[in-house]
Amino acid sequence: MDDPILTIEERAAINNGRWFSSLSPSLRHDILRCAFVKRYKDGELICARGDPAEFWSAVARGAVRVSSTSITGRQVTLTYVEPGIWFGDVAIFDGERRTHDAYAHGDTTMLLVSRADLQKILSQHVELYEALLRLQARRIRQLFGLVEDLNTLPLRARLAKQLAHLVRSYGVPSLADGREVRIGLQLAQEELAQLLGASRQRVNQELKQMEREDVIRIEPGGLVVRNRESLLRIVEADNEK
Repeated sequence: MDDPILTIEERAAINNGRWFSSLSPSLRHDILRCAFVKRYKDGELICARGDPAEFWSAVARGAVRVSSTSITGRQVTLTYVEPGIWFGDVAIFDGERRTHDAYAHGDTTMLLVSRADLQKILSQHVELYEALLRLQARRIRQLFGLVEDLNTLPLRARLAKQLAHLVRSYGVPSLADGREVRIGLQLAQEELAQLLGASRQRVNQELKQMEREDVIRIEPGGLVVRNRESLLRIVEADNEK
């Protein structure tokens, strides 16, 4: 049975989200007042391609894996939605059905606002229209950035950039060594390769090279970044070429 309220940590993830925290207190209050909590187990389907858009959503804990299925039946991961991020509004606004599958990656807590409640909030807070435009603009900038990276940066730099992003979003400082940060999001190398548009073999080669350079450490449970400065230098070096 779903817990009807967010934990302290989950509420903090929502309130500290860059976009949500920019809204007025009254708007944040009305959104949270209309929202309800739903919890998913690892791998559980949240919504499928072709489903009607019934809810506007935010991740409070865990992650949402957004994927598509090729004509051969192969599932391809496109992105991971992290805590504090709101999504699902595009299909509500254009009236179309969901375009991708969404699965819980790890135990995941979602905050959901129904289509009817979102429309009600929009009618009461004109501010939300402009805020959602800013949110869309940010997504477009990120999309253009990804396309640019894919076409201009070598795999090594793209991998370093992705790892730096994962550290910011899911980094857990090591108690044994304050310089090391464990990436809390558990990703198989195949999943990491899909995010980068590369083969698992090539990503594995780059990871092992970074490990030899003492930038990261590969462990059975995931990746540990040993030197964040070196990771960022890899990105900056390739950007300057």
